[in-house]
Amino acid sequence: MTNELPLGPQVDDTPRPLPARVTHRGAHVTLEPLHVRHTPDLWCVAQGADHTWTYLGSGPFASEAALRRLVGTQAAQHDPMFFAVRPHVAGTVTGWLSFMEIHPADADIEIGHIWFSPAMQRTRAATEAIAILMRHAMDDLGYRRLVWKCHALNAPSRRAADRLGFVYEGTHRNHRIMKGRSRDTAWYSITDEEWPLRRAALALWLDDANFDHTGTARRGLAEIRAGLGT
Repeated sequence: MTNELPLGPQVDDTPRPLPARVTHRGAHVTLEPLHVRHTPDLWCVAQGADHTWTYLGSGPFASEAALRRLVGTQAAQHDPMFFAVRPHVAGTVTGWLSFMEIHPADADIEIGHIWFSPAMQRTRAATEAIAILMRHAMDDLGYRRLVWKCHALNAPSRRAADRLGFVYEGTHRNHRIMKGRSRDTAWYSITDEEWPLRRAALALWLDDANFDHTGTARRGLAEIRAGLGT
């Protein structure tokens, strides 16, 4: 008897490759596999930045040794897989980010655990760092769903998701208990059908022609995407 119940479209169910712990070099930033040797740089840029840890599960840190313990733990993991972020202008490591919740059989992967120092936030290097992992996941590894999630009260992270072209999917209520407080989690994604336009917009935003002599972007990502058709 024919099954007439509705089903989703057939897709390539070949498991996607796991990301590797390798260096990724861009035009303005290099991503290096996180290592305890990055701790001194990270400790330096973390000074006076206690507010940047508000919505993260770790930090702020009372000592460099405490930060080193966390970095050592993160560096030893494969999921999440952490990368230190080294902007070429600074020459030192000023943050980290990771692949996480990696599901090769479902071709589903997340970019998360992002911590950028104040000096790195809202810079061209910060955008390129995230774009490098986005391109690697979707183009090189062939994943079909790229996830961004954050504390629902984390307005800067939610604005970043919107800016990068992630689509809001909903909020998981009472999703986590973090630092003794309830956390609702906002979920966003980009699918493989949506990715080509997002990739093109990121390339146009990062292009030298989009920046004036002061290093200010002439057009924002949302404006560029709108010009491309969405």
